[in-house]
Amino acid sequence: MDFSGKRILVVGLARSGMAAIKALEKRGAQLSACDEKEARTLAPILDELGKQGIRYYAGGYPEVKRQDFDLLVVSPGVPLETAAIRQAREQGIPVIGEVELAYILKPKTVEFLAISGTNGKTTTTSLLHYILAQAGRNSLAGGNIGIPLTTLLDSISAGIIVVELSSFQLESSSSFRPYICGLLNITPDHLNRHKTMERYIEAKARIFAQQKPDDYAVFNYEDSILREMARSCPARTLFFSCERELQEGAFIDNGVITIKRAGSVQEIARIDEVSLRGKHNLENILAATVMASIAGVSPDDIRQALATFPGVRHRMEELGLYDDVFYVNDSKATNPESVMKALDSFNQPIILIAGGRNKGSSFSQLAGLIKQKVRELVLLGEAREEIKAAVIDAGFRNIHEVEDLQAAVSKAHELARKGEVVLLSPACASWDMFASYEQRGDLFCEMVKSISK
Repeated sequence: MDFSGKRILVVGLARSGMAAIKALEKRGAQLSACDEKEARTLAPILDELGKQGIRYYAGGYPEVKRQDFDLLVVSPGVPLETAAIRQAREQGIPVIGEVELAYILKPKTVEFLAISGTNGKTTTTSLLHYILAQAGRNSLAGGNIGIPLTTLLDSISAGIIVVELSSFQLESSSSFRPYICGLLNITPDHLNRHKTMERYIEAKARIFAQQKPDDYAVFNYEDSILREMARSCPARTLFFSCERELQEGAFIDNGVITIKRAGSVQEIARIDEVSLRGKHNLENILAATVMASIAGVSPDDIRQALATFPGVRHRMEELGLYDDVFYVNDSKATNPESVMKALDSFNQPIILIAGGRNKGSSFSQLAGLIKQKVRELVLLGEAREEIKAAVIDAGFRNIHEVEDLQAAVSKAHELARKGEVVLLSPACASWDMFASYEQRGDLFCEMVKSISK
């Protein structure tokens, strides 16, 4: 697509919006930009746009008219029900996201391998990229993992980009077509945005909607929603499972990660050779392994990568022992299901730090597991009363409410006994107190380090 001279409105001025502006400016587009945030909070960004001669609107969105704009590029954080986007669609003005823009701009010599799901996306994306890189393949990772795809296109002319995709990014895609995609799991999440599970599932299904019969899609066999979704997938489908042997796909056979594909059986690695802990990570490993195998990586290269993969920051990040207590940063656990997987990774008593802004989740199932696995619960943030009510209903009473993360870490340190685990795994978004889960996790790490001083 030729963007030269096109009148384009970029909606949202966070990382992906600014990356889209940079990519479109290089291609001669006539750009305008807007954000609902007030001008004073966007001052450095608006100064930069002004120097570039880009018209901008702060504190809201302009009225969108056909005579003013040919295209809208929307950031994932902007709901598609926003007035400016509704106006564009009513007038037949195309609306795309930054991921869709990157797909349009990428050269044919660059393949996208895409990963989505409710939990495990970042770990699986990072692991698949690590496997490819260790095997000598020219590859990068981006998308929801923190690096906009349009930014990566400047750094690669041929090879593979492993793309982590959120439901927000997928719902604005229309032509995006990965050569290989993987869906890890579907559980309730972001219902404050999508409103219903049906809409959430529809957004996730866009990852394979444009695939062709010579593409591949990988699904978790143990997820009934994904098994049903796979029935409508136009690509060649493969499954992975931690629970059973499969006719085709990746599974565990007598403690060995195994792939059956195209009539052959490949033994990849023993489970005890793999660096990541937890059953949930075993699912992520199987997904990354079968996707790497489809991409042509040898079993030996996959095995070596699985043994040395260092893990992902803020996802079950092991900080070490302080006063004989094991501290773990799981700030990326922003929904109850992710916390449940974290709790299941430990046999020791746990001091759990949780709370933040609820994304529309129920805490009732998590509360039952907290009663089984957690000795003391430290709560903070907007959702603490919701979580407190759920765990009390489940019969759990060892609850401590605090006002901020510093107080939470101090309380957890005070409560923890030798040999126990202090786990930050919030079950909520960070936006009530922090700009991102990364900022929350970084502060937790700093506070834990200060314990030893």
